Amino acid sequence: MIKKIAVAALVMSGFIITTADTTYASGNQCGVASWYASGTRTASGERMNANAMTAAHRSLPFGTKVKVIDQKTGRAVQVTINDRGPFVRGRIIDLTKAAASRLGLRGIGKVCIQQI
Repeated sequence: MIKKIAVAALVMSGFIITTADTTYASGNQCGVASWYASGTRTASGERMNANAMTAAHRSLPFGTKVKVIDQKTGRAVQVTINDRGPFVRGRIIDLTKAAASRLGLRGIGKVCIQQI
């Protein structure tokens, strides 16, 4: 009961912090990003290239270009979706090592993605 009252107060005040992903009406999505560099083939059939500016997303069509913006630093990179994932709850996108490096991401970070 106390949790419900606290959550209701946060919602009414407009102050909400979430750890899960959020999808907005504009199609933008915000949540946690990570990076990966394993595997020999992507779900699209391409050879995995950790030096390419590509990423894995659960539902966006292969070939979709997205802008990934780090919420902490404001840095942004453009990547092409060519794989499926991430398969860790709470994450919205897996970047290649190159894309994560350009973004300044070490491990995981909070990002927003926009379809281009």
